[in-house]
Amino acid sequence: MKLKLVAVAAAALAPVVAMLVYNEFALRAQRNEEVRANAAQAAREASSEVERIIEGVRAMLVSVSAMPAVRHLDAASCSESLKSVAENVPNVRTIFVLDPKGSPICCSQPINAGTTFADRDYFNGVIDSRQTVVGTYTMSRVSDTAVLPIAMPLMEGDNLKGVVVTGVRLDWLQNRITERGVSPGNAVAIADGKGTILARVPFPERFVGTVIPDEFQSLIHADEPGVIDVTSQDGTERILGYRPIALPGSPLYVSAGFSKKEAFDQINRSTLASGLGIVGGVLLAFLAAFLIGNRFLLAPIERIAATMDRWRNGETKARTGMRGPDELSAVGATLDGLLDELDRRRLETERGVEERALLMRELTHRVKNGFTLVQAISRQTFSKVEPERYHSFSERVAALARTYDLLLSKETTSSSVREVIAAAMEAHLDGGCERIRVDGPDVVLPADLALPLSLVVHELATNATKYGSLSSETGKVSIVWRKERERLDLTWTESGGPAVDAPARKGFGSVLIERAFPSKARSVSRSDYLSEGLVFELSFAAGELESLSQVSADGVAEQGT
Repeated sequence: MKLKLVAVAAAALAPVVAMLVYNEFALRAQRNEEVRANAAQAAREASSEVERIIEGVRAMLVSVSAMPAVRHLDAASCSESLKSVAENVPNVRTIFVLDPKGSPICCSQPINAGTTFADRDYFNGVIDSRQTVVGTYTMSRVSDTAVLPIAMPLMEGDNLKGVVVTGVRLDWLQNRITERGVSPGNAVAIADGKGTILARVPFPERFVGTVIPDEFQSLIHADEPGVIDVTSQDGTERILGYRPIALPGSPLYVSAGFSKKEAFDQINRSTLASGLGIVGGVLLAFLAAFLIGNRFLLAPIERIAATMDRWRNGETKARTGMRGPDELSAVGATLDGLLDELDRRRLETERGVEERALLMRELTHRVKNGFTLVQAISRQTFSKVEPERYHSFSERVAALARTYDLLLSKETTSSSVREVIAAAMEAHLDGGCERIRVDGPDVVLPADLALPLSLVVHELATNATKYGSLSSETGKVSIVWRKERERLDLTWTESGGPAVDAPARKGFGSVLIERAFPSKARSVSRSDYLSEGLVFELSFAAGELESLSQVSADGVAEQGT
């Protein structure tokens, strides 16, 4: 019952739990989409700012290229002009002009003699393309600091007169990203075309100047921007929005990552609170199911069951004593009423049994007096005239009296099959016990089976005496029984008497034979009226029969009767 109550509570909570779980998944899916959109937006904003910085530097180089001192390649005045410009542009450290062979012509600050830039990728890129080139992470040979070089061709018509070069200070770029601010757990990174990190928040000291791992190199040159889930180099799980350098106007790779832990922190706290609430609710529901179930369901049911057990064990006065408006109290009150009614009927039955027993004893006494009176009359009538016939008649009357005493007595006890047959047959013998053959094991029958068997054998013997084999001097009767598991099979066979015919109608004796046994015995009988005599077969269930001994006898006299 307790498990059923728990099942009911679980069934009641199941829809609520299912709804909370669904809401949890829906919120997480919605939050995931929001974070991915924010990551893509952050990457776009960072990329736009980088583009503005690069575009500003390019505009500055265009202005420098237009200065007369630069265009005439006057080393002294060119250097002064470049120095003046560099001092007013905080995001660059130096500006210098190279000839087509890579040697310095003028510079915003002194350059060591013999220094050449012919091996630099950005210089060769301008020579080959005649266009502005954004280089890669470079240690400047002028300032000896990390810069992002930007070079522009100095053209005169179709002729390349030189290359104007500057470098965006990476420390300035780092400070610019840091000043923009990044939420805890999030990250922004800028890398060049080779994947070298130019600026990063957080942990710039660990990652600036290092190359992005191979598994992320494909993002740098991807065909279009995107958002992916990654585990960053610092071990943080992030949702990463990225902008590759292949995009128009995007000379650098930019990525913005949002920490999953921080992004889902509020939802995780809400999930934890909801989970604890669900667990608490489940525990409270189960506790309530146990307490309320014990108080209002289990206790009344156990009380009713205990009352029934006590009543079954003989406490006829046991009652639930339940009263109340609820259904189980009504059941208990109804049970009390039923037990009261059964108690009343039991008392009436006991009084009826006592009255019947008194009447039966009176009837037995009167029947025995009747047989005594018949014996007295016969003695006075025949004892002196025909003493032998009187003696035979007297014995049969006495046997018949004993049989009726057995049939009418309510104090009958268990008897063996042999004793029952002997008592039933004694009234029908006239000194001819050799005409009766009895064969079978000595099996003890309970009183409720011994009496029906006595009635059946007595009726068969009466019919045999009237119409069958015992009505002639040569007739015989064979009574044989055997035990088969829990059933007793008995066969009554007549022979040597007059020819018999099946009766035209069913008399009282036949009805008595069919209905003598109680229903629990499941008795079955069959009568065959053969020309040589009646054959009657009887089978009934006798439970666990008790065998005394296996004996064979050829006459009633062998039974000690």
